Amino acid sequence: QNYPNPFNPTTTIEFEIPVTGHVALEVYNILGARMAALVNDVKEAGFYQVVWDGKDEKRNAVASGVYLYRVTVGEFSSVRKMVMLK
Repeated sequence: QNYPNPFNPTTTIEFEIPVTGHVALEVYNILGARMAALVNDVKEAGFYQVVWDGKDEKRNAVASGVYLYRVTVGEFSSVRKMVMLK
């Protein structure tokens, strides 16, 4: 989950992985366009916190609205909603 939610300008996304494996953490807008790839690496089992600065891949601040983040570990995937308020 992430906190704070709603957020401005940053939010911290927390996730736990049970076994070592490839982890991807990506942020999408409500239309499904990828805004940011925050993690794309092999991680050991454990608890992680990643800060999203509210910027897209071109380093532009994103607009207010609903965003989705997806954590993928191997074949497991989880999607959650978060809200940017300016």
